[in-house]
Amino acid sequence: MTLISRVLGLIRDVVIANVMGAGAMSDVFLLANKIPNFLRRLFAEGAFAQAFVPVLSEYQVKDEEQATASEQQNHHQQTRLLIAQVSGTLGVIITWVTLFGMIASPVVVALFGFGWFIDWYNGAPGGEKFDLASDLLKITFPYLWFISFTALAGAVLNTMGRFAVAAFTPVLLNVAIISMAIWGAPYTESPAHALAWGVFLGGLIQFIFQIPFLYKAGMLVKPKWAWHSEGVSKVRKLIVPALFGVSVTQINLLLDTLIASFLITGSISWLYFADRLLEFPLGLFGIGIATVVLPRLSKLHSKKNPAEFAATLDWGIRVISLFGWPALAGLMVLAQPIIMVLFMGGEFTQQTVIQVSMALFAYLSGLLSFMFIKVLAPGYYARQDTKTPVKIGIMAMVANMAFNLMLAPFLGYVGLALATTLSATLNAWLLYRGLKAAGVYQLPTNTLIYIAKLVISAGVMAIVVFQLSSDFDVWLAMKFIEQVQQLTLCIVVGMSSYVLMIALLGVRLSDLKVIKDEK
Repeated sequence: MTLISRVLGLIRDVVIANVMGAGAMSDVFLLANKIPNFLRRLFAEGAFAQAFVPVLSEYQVKDEEQATASEQQNHHQQTRLLIAQVSGTLGVIITWVTLFGMIASPVVVALFGFGWFIDWYNGAPGGEKFDLASDLLKITFPYLWFISFTALAGAVLNTMGRFAVAAFTPVLLNVAIISMAIWGAPYTESPAHALAWGVFLGGLIQFIFQIPFLYKAGMLVKPKWAWHSEGVSKVRKLIVPALFGVSVTQINLLLDTLIASFLITGSISWLYFADRLLEFPLGLFGIGIATVVLPRLSKLHSKKNPAEFAATLDWGIRVISLFGWPALAGLMVLAQPIIMVLFMGGEFTQQTVIQVSMALFAYLSGLLSFMFIKVLAPGYYARQDTKTPVKIGIMAMVANMAFNLMLAPFLGYVGLALATTLSATLNAWLLYRGLKAAGVYQLPTNTLIYIAKLVISAGVMAIVVFQLSSDFDVWLAMKFIEQVQQLTLCIVVGMSSYVLMIALLGVRLSDLKVIKDEK
């Protein structure tokens, strides 16, 4: 389901690239879309999930430990009450935040796109970006309300072991945006307005889609305000520091956008398309594995099973490494051909391909760091330790700003991407060091050897694909169908060489045994 979502996400970005290219209008829409998405990852899918899932898992483990059926039924009612109280409290807060964002959209845009605000204030030519962004944000901001409840429903279903529904839900957003871009544009003021309405409708459809599944699971409850209840208080205490710890990468990306608003037109779009290609393997493997790992770690912690807790973290590291290293090597070698095949056309020019590829190279150097964060952070949140990740997150954020100030003046938008990569690497290292110091998890020798084999295999794959691939000018001279055929050949041969190499080096499926639940 995650794969389907990511593929449709790429198709969505192909449509955006062809409709708007990577110029001023694209910059404006992407900023208007990024703000509610940033808040979504901060409040909904990010910090909220990391705080809510461990508490909900704790309730469910207690339910399993009840001696009689009547007691189990009673605790089931307590679990429903927790969901009602959390959803009601979250709902009131998110409603006020959403209303504020819509009414005060110029203020919000000024905060996140200060360079455009300065142009607008001084009457400079770039001022129209500020006006358009303010209008678009009024349309896209309600997405935060819809997706917050969607994330809550997904957290409940994930904790119950039903992962497919939440993994499939983003498909609906992508379908809505693609549909509005293709068929809605003629009926709106601009392509950017059509895409903004696509975001709004996508959020609404995702919200409605979850309801039948919650009802079937017996967890569709009437929300109620309960700020001081025991469950909500516990979630509140966990969520505040988690805002920084789990979402530091998103904060860094948003800071990049703020600084990019001062750079040449197109910078925000070049960073966006590079980030979207990075998000494909990151979302498919990093976030996908983390989604499964967090509820399991939470239950293992409640069961006081540290050995299996560490083994589950190790399993996550192994799976991510298996797919992460070849993804890194393949994207490095085939960056420009992939960008060319996916996005080039319409307003997306040859020069844009080069600009996006430069940002992608910088982001890719930290792909494994981004992925490891997704697995290592749950090692803290599952134990209801949010203080340590917040300290690490703040250090990484400060480092990111320092790197930005050092690199952006010389490397422009590429420096921003590189700064994000460096801060993510620091974040991942500090998370691992903290788990090791606490005696929670340390990379075993056999896992280090396993990762070394994967790195060697990915290196061989990169050499093979590089030899098979053509120069940039040759790719440009090809017809589209020839580009697709050549790219497909490179990918198939690359994957085959990687699989062959890991087999020759002794990597076996037994290295990735799924850890079974205790009976």
